[in-house]
Formats: sequence, structure tokens, C-alpha cells
Amino acid sequence: MKTTYRMMGIADYITLCNGLLGTAAILFIILAVEDLHQPYYQGGLRTHYIWLAMLCILASVIGDIIDGPIARKYSKRKLLGGSLDIMSDCISFCVAPALLIFVMFGRWGEASPFWTMSLAVASGWIIATGMLRLARFQYEEASDLNYFVGLSSPANALLLLSFAGIIWIQPSTGFGPELTTWDCSICFGKGTAKPYFDFMMLPIMFISGGLMISDKPLSKLKGALPMKLSLLQLIVLLIAILHSLKHTAKSEHGNEMAGLNISFILFIISAILVMSYIIIGEKIVNSSKQDENLILAEE
Repeated sequence: MKTTYRMMGIADYITLCNGLLGTAAILFIILAVEDLHQPYYQGGLRTHYIWLAMLCILASVIGDIIDGPIARKYSKRKLLGGSLDIMSDCISFCVAPALLIFVMFGRWGEASPFWTMSLAVASGWIIATGMLRLARFQYEEASDLNYFVGLSSPANALLLLSFAGIIWIQPSTGFGPELTTWDCSICFGKGTAKPYFDFMMLPIMFISGGLMISDKPLSKLKGALPMKLSLLQLIVLLIAILHSLKHTAKSEHGNEMAGLNISFILFIISAILVMSYIIIGEKIVNSSKQDENLILAEE
């Protein structure tokens, strides 16, 4: 035991906490299952465990951002850092978000096997591509790359949380109610089951997983613009989750989603900011490469 602790640096303890936050998110997700036995448009939204799970994942993202600089500045021991970081990220940014979405949109007790299997495959896709992304990142750390190749797993988790929040809250807002009244018996069985926008999570999950293992270069959070976008997106998403959690804690008689239009808008802003980073990230990398080539040519 003493040998293990001697091998750890300050950043390793932060990384360990990040993994425990991901584990806490999974535990909250398990606790949420009991409250989701009813269709969420009939009161199943009353659980606050969903928001607590999102909060744990977001806190793990923040911890993942700060442990790198701390490791470079203060920690002299790097024996466990790389391997520990991969295991922590896999739990917090791959397994936890995939399981969260499966539980949120699984439609317990009313979904058809088609929808359950489709969502299970998409969740497995997120975990598999996340594992591949993290393994590739470990390899790239030994290279001279000063940018990410593919969407990082924390950014992917933020993307999934943002869209999950939008789709989860939308049925109880005043935004587009006429779009949520159609039936889909193939997806969710016969009766009063309504799909709302749940089906949109499938393409979002497959696209986000594909971005993680793509060759798309994305700027690391070292430049001014990427850092500002990241900080703004984290703040917006944090406020959205806390606002939703506050309303859920005060709710009575299953009406906790009333007044969550603010959270709905904030989740939309969060999703836009993440997509903006994905869109302009490659342009920033290409611009940086051009500047480096010009400097080398002048020399």
C-alpha cells in the first residue's frame, strides 16, 4: 500500500477523484431507474438523480481540465498518471454518459425491443469509440502533436449531456408542443406512448462516437478562443443542471418540470458552444500550421 501511494503525485489524486465522480454518476443513474418506471410525460421526470448524475460527470470534466496543468507544474511523479487518467476518463466520459442516456430514454416498461436494442447499440458505440479514442490519445501523448486528433472524450461527454438535457426537458416546455404529439408504435409500442424527440439521440450518439475516432484535428484548450468557449460552455451547462436540480428539489405532485424553459435554453446554448468548437477547431489548427510553416520558411 505504501509503495502505491509513493508512486502517486498531486495530479493523480485529482484523476482518482474524477474516476470516483464518474462512479458516483453511475450510482445515481441506477437509483434513477426506480423512478422511471412510468413514462416520463406522466410523472417519470420527478427524479433528481438524473441531474445529480449529470453534475458528477460535469465535475469530472472540470477535474480533468485542471489535473493536466497541475501535473506539469507540481507533480514530479508520473508513474501512474497516464494509465490512471485513461481508466478515469473511460468511466466518467464513456460508460457514465452512455448508461445515463440509456436510462433516460430507455422508456422502461413501454419501449419496443427495436428501440431498446437500438439504444443499447448506440450506447455500446459510445463506449467502444471512447475506449479507442483514449487509447489513441495515450499514443499521441508520446508524439509531437500539439492538437487533438478526433473529438476528446470530455468534449464528447459535454456534447451528449447538452443534447440529452434538451430532448429530456422539451416535452414539458412551450417550445414546439405540436411536434411531440405523434405516435410511433414501431419504436415504442402501441397505445399512448409518444416518442417526442427521443429518436434524435441515436444519430447524435453515432455521430459523436464517430467524431472521437475521426482524423479531424481539433485545437487543444491552450488558445484564447478555444479556452473562452470551453469556460463559457462549462458555466452555461453547470447553471442549466443546477437550475433543473433546484426545480426538481422543490417539485410536488410530479410538476417539477414546470418553469424549466430557462434550463432548456441553457442546454441549447451549451450544445451550440460545443458544436462551435468542433466546427472552428480544425480551422484553428490549420491556421496554426500555416503560421508555423511561414516561420520555418522565413528562417
